[in-house]
Amino acid sequence: MKNLVLLLLLFASVLRVDAGNKIVISKQDCQLFVLTSCSDTLYIFPCAVGSNRGDKQKSGDHKTPEGTFTIASIEKASHRTHDFRDGHGPRAGAYGPWFIRLRQKFYSIGIHGTCFPESIGTRSTEGCIRLRNEDLLRVVSTVQVGDPVEIQPD
Repeated sequence: MKNLVLLLLLFASVLRVDAGNKIVISKQDCQLFVLTSCSDTLYIFPCAVGSNRGDKQKSGDHKTPEGTFTIASIEKASHRTHDFRDGHGPRAGAYGPWFIRLRQKFYSIGIHGTCFPESIGTRSTEGCIRLRNEDLLRVVSTVQVGDPVEIQPD
């Protein structure tokens, strides 16, 4: 078992070093794909996207931006909170363990985990792409700053 874990960690590190891994998000299907530079599929995960359809036009419109972006940073997020304006105040762990910030005109858009796993597969975010925390860990292990992220239109 220990050898299997070491082998998996080695495989994940090779995938991370292999420049060109790409994330593709299908807003229509609420799915996130991680692809290699040869377009082989590494992972397919359900995700949550913006509650409103269409391309993001302004902050607060609850739309997920469309187009091709790059990863600007991968930030630890387990300490962050967010007030969903649901009467419960700021929630700990709102973004899961990581926040993958996208380089685009809306600074706070990214791919992150959740404290609401039941929302995955739905249109329920303020514009970000939300994953189950365990799926986010897999994504973070296979991408790096500068990798492309394509968000397909509705």
